[in-house]
Amino acid sequence: MSNFLITFIVIGTSFLGLAIGLILRNQPIKGSCGGMANLESGSPCQICGRTDPSNCDEA
Repeated sequence: MSNFLITFIVIGTSFLGLAIGLILRNQPIKGSCGGMANLESGSPCQICGRTDPSNCDEA
């Protein structure tokens, strides 16, 4: 039981630290460097095969 409690406290402290860092930076969270926004015009997504980024909202 003590292992679970220690693990929960460590992970909770980590999440709290990340949240405080995001709040203090006062910047929106950005996406990754990949994704549909960076596809060249007409090239298919390697995951779903779609070529139009506006179709990804329907998934």
